[in-house]
Amino acid sequence: MKCRIAMRLLLSAFILLSLISCTSNNIKEIKLGLHNNNRMQIQIDVLTSNPVEAYVEYWQDSNAVKKITSAISKKGMHHSLVLLNILPKTNYHYRVVTINGDSKQISKEYKFQSPELPMWLQEQFKATAPLPQLLPQNFKEGFMLLNKREAPGIAYIVDYNGRLRWYHTVDGTGFKVIHFTQDKTIISILGKSDEPTSYGSEILEINLNGDTVLHLKKGQGDFTSTVHHEILKKNDNAIVTLFVDQRIMDLSSIGGKAKDTVNGDGIMIMDRNGKKLWQWTVFDVLNPFDDKQLLKDKNDWMHANSLNYDKDSNYLISFYNSGQIWKVNAQTGQVMWKMGKGGNIALPAECDFTQSHAVHINPYGRLMFFDNGVEKHQSEVFALKMDEANKKAFVDLHIKLPQEIYNDRMGSAYMVNDTTVLCCSSKRHISVLANAKGVLLWTLDTAIPPYRVEFLSADKLKPWLN
Repeated sequence: MKCRIAMRLLLSAFILLSLISCTSNNIKEIKLGLHNNNRMQIQIDVLTSNPVEAYVEYWQDSNAVKKITSAISKKGMHHSLVLLNILPKTNYHYRVVTINGDSKQISKEYKFQSPELPMWLQEQFKATAPLPQLLPQNFKEGFMLLNKREAPGIAYIVDYNGRLRWYHTVDGTGFKVIHFTQDKTIISILGKSDEPTSYGSEILEINLNGDTVLHLKKGQGDFTSTVHHEILKKNDNAIVTLFVDQRIMDLSSIGGKAKDTVNGDGIMIMDRNGKKLWQWTVFDVLNPFDDKQLLKDKNDWMHANSLNYDKDSNYLISFYNSGQIWKVNAQTGQVMWKMGKGGNIALPAECDFTQSHAVHINPYGRLMFFDNGVEKHQSEVFALKMDEANKKAFVDLHIKLPQEIYNDRMGSAYMVNDTTVLCCSSKRHISVLANAKGVLLWTLDTAIPPYRVEFLSADKLKPWLN
């Protein structure tokens, strides 16, 4: 049977031939284009004469040994196959494989050239490694996830060479906060440019093909509050986020208005339809009038800036304004302990952190966070061994970052291996790989100030990127 390949003119930089004849037992037509208008994702639509499964095998012109395969389609006659691992302006060969039971048919070999990246995606990242041989192998094999918070929003995945390997754009909003999930999806908070830097009114989850898995907007179900700074998946049917809890209060006794507004923070769990499943708020456990700076801080009373799970599935939440990290019981909402200024966890003298970001449990079971270090004008990284029974913490890792990358707002720190940490100095537009002594082994200059930068080991992105 003869088949034809209808190849569309995608972009001026991506010119493909049309109407090429071939011979195959199953394939009637192949169409080649961009997936979701993304220049690093090629979509091949295959029409077959019989119900079959199908996939594409493809490789760079210069590297025929390293063949890449797309996902396998479900059995049918219409197949949309997405090719990832595409580099700009690169020549590729491909062939379509169809499967019907024990029978496998392979098409003849075809070629295409991937398009050039648009100008607004070029020269966004510059990586520097004075001694590349000192970089851990898993870092060289892994990737980094970053986000552009201004509209149009962009999510980026970059390799250690500073080379863009994947991206996704949204129109009209920015990626305020972004997180890679255990389901190998990307979940995010979207917000318009007139919303504060890490605050938004939409929740978007996409897969690595760039297809929407979940999209909630403020006003759907119980999603009535602005969300900010953190978005996590609890399970397949629930998401966890921080929200702004606005309370109208009489502040006339401290010089405010009789009907004034105090903005606090809370934790909310919603299902995928926006139905509220659980909620906790700082107003449940704190009296705002105990804060002597309330009149000054009322628009952003505590400023919660990160949320994560402890090893026992209770919540860890960090507050910028109070300089504390709390542990909150995920069932009762009870505050189990407070660490930092005025907290009830005894800390060593060297752990005098002032403002923390990106609190989490690292792969070695330690409570880890990025300390902005506003009072000392030096940002630091801490990983602590917690002794909750005795209300004590011990320093397991302490890195003093160079003062030239001091970062007074935002930021993150994540382990790459047991001796190196990936740190994001947001306001300096730089991310660094530092060893335990604070020596910078690698730097990534970015055109945008990411809220934080997550390290993604190679296994998390297989088979989409490698």
